[in-house]
Amino acid sequence: MSAAASHWQLHSAVRRVKNEWVIAYPTEAVFGLGCDPGSPRAVARLLELKNRPWQKGLILLVDDLEKVRHWLQPLSAAQRQRLDCSWPGPITWLLPAADHCPDWIRGRHDTLAVRISAHPLVRELCGRLDTPLVSTSANRSGQQPARSVLGVRIRFGTRVDYVLPGTTGNRHRPTSIRDLVSGKPVRK
Repeated sequence: MSAAASHWQLHSAVRRVKNEWVIAYPTEAVFGLGCDPGSPRAVARLLELKNRPWQKGLILLVDDLEKVRHWLQPLSAAQRQRLDCSWPGPITWLLPAADHCPDWIRGRHDTLAVRISAHPLVRELCGRLDTPLVSTSANRSGQQPARSVLGVRIRFGTRVDYVLPGTTGNRHRPTSIRDLVSGKPVRK
């Protein structure tokens, strides 16, 4: 268990995600907002908090790629090896999405953005969930993201249902995003 969050705090965060609430939690560089991607209601609320259009799509965090396999097209051995060599870590990969992957997650893209984080608290949180976790920076679109619990509360007040205490990692920039098929960076 992470020294920054108690068993009870992690349990509280998991319970709220399962109840279709929006939580905030520390990631590699900033605090993130998260919810259950299988809940259109929770995702709509998160997008409303951020003032973010659904068309942009969202990133999903998992501790194991199996948790999103049902939303993906089959991956080749070479693609799987590329993922295994970079995860856990600060790279979000755009993976080929299956046709039935919900639009409210992938937006207007034919890919699904997925990351297996190396942040210990994120890994533990994802390990306790039986679903992926939406991950988007804790800020309104176009504004600076929160880097602390206080920053989350200043930006969102009580509109975020739960803030998991902890510290962000050592990164100063958001994680990079790369396309798995082309290998090209989308965000450095």
